[in-house]
Formats: sequence, structure tokens, C-alpha cells
Amino acid sequence: MNDGNDGEYKVADTHGRFAQAVKNGRKINDVSWTNGRIILSNRRIVLVGNGGKRTIALSEVEGIGGRYDASQDIARVSNYVSLRLGEEVFLLTSEDHEAFRTDLYRAFLDRRVVYARHPAVAGGVVQDTEWEQARVKVEADGISVAQQSGAFVRLELDDIGTLEEAERTVFDEKRTVIEAEHTDEDGTSVRTYLSGEPWHVAVIKSYLRQGQRQAEGSVELSEAEREVLMALYSGVSSFEVPNFLGMDVDRVEETFERLIELDVLEEVRTRREVNLMPRGRNIASEAMNEQ
Repeated sequence: MNDGNDGEYKVADTHGRFAQAVKNGRKINDVSWTNGRIILSNRRIVLVGNGGKRTIALSEVEGIGGRYDASQDIARVSNYVSLRLGEEVFLLTSEDHEAFRTDLYRAFLDRRVVYARHPAVAGGVVQDTEWEQARVKVEADGISVAQQSGAFVRLELDDIGTLEEAERTVFDEKRTVIEAEHTDEDGTSVRTYLSGEPWHVAVIKSYLRQGQRQAEGSVELSEAEREVLMALYSGVSSFEVPNFLGMDVDRVEETFERLIELDVLEEVRTRREVNLMPRGRNIASEAMNEQ
């Protein structure tokens, strides 16, 4: 696995554990871990154990998931990833699981040519940007997308709000598109659209979902609190919220306090300048769609 004529190169070579949990669509009873070597390249995953080796082509993988506790032996391991290939499911883990998981996503996505449209939406307004070819780079805390035009987009996991999937026309062809909401350098809510081969889309969605899960979770808010969020989401500055909504300044301050405690807002500096957190943008977007 080197940079030969076929373009294959090694991403990682580590000791870990692996198991097959589903075969031919049926769960395997008494699944146990096999200790061995896990080799990752930009084309395949090779699992090497005492019983031989198994090669998994990345293009065969239909999804990357989390836990799949098929037995007590599997359940005792705190962190692992599951790979779904049609009617088969494989489980993989390593001693440094966080680094291994990042390497796994790097194997799938680094240097891949995908399609990007950014910003497709900014501040709730659809933009006239075009689709471009782009290359992806995976990092521990997010992904970077370098577009053909030279534009550079950064999607940090802890900044992902909503994450949706839709069918859209990309270069005159119907494709599945990931619509990721995050913020730009100015703190404006934007949406970046990403597409590519079906397995590219599945893996990108799986990776970004790690961040979106942090923004999810039901939060009971009053009507006034929802109005404050929608105002901020629409671009009203935190200092202008009282006048914009006709609310008493002290009441707005109290609302900010509660929303900060709920991880819906973050305090930028004293005297109450605040920014929406991903969870806050998620709630505000849903509230505006309900109107």
C-alpha cells in the first residue's frame, strides 16, 4: 500500500480488535473480539488476525455507526465503530480509539473529490452560489473543504447545528445532498451543501452527525425565550433585542442567563453580548419553520 500507479496509499497501521457481528443478514451468536492488526488505506481496510486476513473495500461500506452490542464480550468495550456492508456488519476498535476513528474517516474522505456549494444559505437567505468540485480533509475536530475556486470552508464538529439530507440537482444530475448548518467567521448562520458518490455522502453525514448530536436534545422554552432566539437567528444583535421585541431590558438579561445555562447561547463578553450555540440555532430554525 504505497503511492504507486494505482494511487493507493496507507493512512494508518495499528494494533486493535475486530469482530463480525452480522453475516448474510443474520446476527452471529456469541460474537467475540479478535486481536490483530488493522491497516487502513484510501482504498481498503485490511484486518489481519491469527485466522488469516479479511479485506474490506471502502466503496462497499454503506454506513459507519456506533455501538452494536452483539454479545457481552462486545458490550464490555467502551468505544468502537461499526461498518455496514450490505448484509454484513463489522466492528473495529483500537487502544487509542479517538485517533483511530479520525484515521478511519481520513481513509474514507481525505483527498476525495466531492461537490460543494457554499454558502448555499446565509442568514436564512438562499444564495446564488454554484456547485463546485472540492476536496475534503478530515481532522479530529471537523472537516475542511477546499473548493476548486480557491474558497475554503471549515465545518467544526462542535459548531454543527442542523444536518439534513435532500435530493438536489448537482451538475445536471439528481444526487443525495448533505445540508450542514454552521457559522462563518462573522458568526452568521450558514448552510453548506455537500454531495458526491453515495458512500462519500454516507460517511460525511456519519462524521458530522457526531457534532450534531451535541446540539440535539429537547429543551423546554417559553414563548419569550423562543422569540429571543428567533431574533438572534435573524441577525438582530443581542444589544438590539429589547427594542426589537419590545421587551424590558432586565427581562431580556434574565432570558439570556437561562439560555446560557441551557447551552443554547454562549456569552461572548460581559455586558451581555451573546452568540447562538448550535443547539440554539437548531431550536430557532425549527421555531421559524413552525410559523
